Amino acid sequence: MTVNRFYTITSIFLVTLLGYLTYKILDPFLNSIAWAIVFAIVFYPLYISLLKYMKYKSLASAMTVSIIILIILGPFTYLSFLLVDDIRNFLEGLNSGTFESLKNILTNSKISQIVDGIQSNLGMEGVDFGKIITENIKKIGHEIVMRLSSSLKNVTIVFLNFIFMLFAVFFFLRDGPGFLSRIRDYLPFPDEDKNRLISKVKDMIISTVYGGVVVALVQGLIGGITFYLLGIPSAVLWGAAISVMSFLPMLGTFSVWGPMTGYLFIQGLYGKGIILLIVGSLGISMVDNILKPIIISGRTKMPTLAVFFSVLGGIKIFGFIGFIMGPLVLALFISVFEIFRHIEGGENA
Repeated sequence: MTVNRFYTITSIFLVTLLGYLTYKILDPFLNSIAWAIVFAIVFYPLYISLLKYMKYKSLASAMTVSIIILIILGPFTYLSFLLVDDIRNFLEGLNSGTFESLKNILTNSKISQIVDGIQSNLGMEGVDFGKIITENIKKIGHEIVMRLSSSLKNVTIVFLNFIFMLFAVFFFLRDGPGFLSRIRDYLPFPDEDKNRLISKVKDMIISTVYGGVVVALVQGLIGGITFYLLGIPSAVLWGAAISVMSFLPMLGTFSVWGPMTGYLFIQGLYGKGIILLIVGSLGISMVDNILKPIIISGRTKMPTLAVFFSVLGGIKIFGFIGFIMGPLVLALFISVFEIFRHIEGGENA
């Protein structure tokens, strides 16, 4: 009895120690591995299609990775530079007074009455909201430019992380089913619960990646093109803002195209305002209502509030990859909790 207990304690200690050391070894590459998992999931259907025409898994995987490289180094890189350029132009406009119309909106007779009423009720008479809004927009813009510029300057680090990610994607695509089977064998649950857990994780990943990221990109693309055709400055910036805001519940993309529509009407640009209102209502916002049900239908769906906070918390902990990692970690926790409850319920019965 004492010997068995000694072996158990020793085994737990060794597993914990080696697990911690393994984590420290992989820690510098976890971000690249996380992105590799996302890209492997997104492009796995393409890999399967290529595999039908190619005899070797390695060749199909290499071809898929090559397509990923073309997509990232081509349009994505170009759009990244356009985004940085748009943000800089936006800030220059604020500094040069081009966006003085923002203050003109607040001084509009009707809006001014509303603002004055709010100030009076809150005891904030004399507060210059136009100045406050402009200064905060400047701060946010400068922060974004600094972060993006810093990322572009660290070319060596970015390039190495990119290479590590592609390397991992290649093996995830080629050996993915084997990895999944091995992980499944290590799970300390009955086969039925293993299948349930893997199924829920798979559904959550598909819902988050396709139902979240893909929908966000489509909405941002529609918004950016619309802004560009209407002659609105910094179209790429506004398109990126629409993609980001699409993850937020309730207001979502409306928080970007809605105020812009109001701005166009106040400036007397009624034709452009009507076009943006129609595209925003029937195009940008409806994409979410049409695509998401098709993608997520029949799959695990968490409450909107839970997704909202898991996305924000995920971004804070993991960075941009938190858009996916946050909801995924929460889904794993809920799934494991349900499995333990199921096991406990079975034992009590």
